[in-house]
Amino acid sequence: MSSGTPIATHKVIAVLLADGWHRIIPGSFWVGPLSFEAEAGPGTPGFCFEEADDGSPYRPAALVGPLASVLAVRQAASARQTRELACPPARRWAGPTPEAAA
Repeated sequence: MSSGTPIATHKVIAVLLADGWHRIIPGSFWVGPLSFEAEAGPGTPGFCFEEADDGSPYRPAALVGPLASVLAVRQAASARQTRELACPPARRWAGPTPEAAA
């Protein structure tokens, strides 16, 4: 049984690195082995994405690095997740209320 928080890479819309948030082109986030040479074998876990920079006159830049440098990701929420987030925090994270237990 796996534990942790599942990340849907196709839903990632921004990545937090040490220098701040990076908006990405939807669907461009990728996680896999990082290797700088074709013959180097499996490398360390890495990431790659194309940065969405509306102010740049150039094509999107591809950022690649070690997965350990990703501090957080922002995902596009589904309609169900959005409804769940609309609930007051006490109802979302707390256990049953005393009224519910009676």
